[in-house]
Amino acid sequence: MRLTSFTDFALRTLMRLAADPDRAFTTEEIAQTYGISRHHLTKVVRELAEGGFIHTQRGAGGGMRLARAAKDITLGAVVRRMEAPQPIVECFRADGGDCVMTAACRLKARLARANEAFLTDLDRTSLQDCAWAPVAA
Repeated sequence: MRLTSFTDFALRTLMRLAADPDRAFTTEEIAQTYGISRHHLTKVVRELAEGGFIHTQRGAGGGMRLARAAKDITLGAVVRRMEAPQPIVECFRADGGDCVMTAACRLKARLARANEAFLTDLDRTSLQDCAWAPVAA
């Protein structure tokens, strides 16, 4: 399974917030820490907030913080939320996609089981287990 950069950025952001939960971080700060696009990260932050993983506050003293304890956020929940618009194969799309094999496919059920096993394993890991803080130079 390959995760999108959107999910990768979400996980990195949450890992950083989990390492210092009492502090508010700006999008710019997270983007600089990881060397990623601030513009793209802004979209990620919006989705994390809508998903209930973080709280955001605008203005002076604002920034983002975890919405709940890192131990209560699983990687599986994050990946499910962030990857929801990107099914692993076309036939997993809500509209069924355009696969000509649908009627006789013997692969879809296996892929569904593998995908669920992947997510179930990620459900066993909390954000607290993966908290990351940069090493001081």
